[in-house]
Amino acid sequence: MKGEMPTYFSDMKEPPEFLKALDHARRLSCYEGWCRMHIEAIQVAIDQYAEAALGNREFFLNKPHSIGGSRRTGDVP
Repeated sequence: MKGEMPTYFSDMKEPPEFLKALDHARRLSCYEGWCRMHIEAIQVAIDQYAEAALGNREFFLNKPHSIGGSRRTGDVP
């Protein structure tokens, strides 16, 4: 699994309804005015599910973007 790139929710063209619902719940949880501990518990539970089922704990978070090119010997000034 070291050589594989992790998958993200934004990479899926047609995600299942269950994953859409989890993503929606995770994003709306901070807007509802609930207790902070409840929000954190919901988000941690969703992230733990993503890690166990999909292999990437940050599945529902934004995909990281790279900055700059590769670091081969010819690219370094």
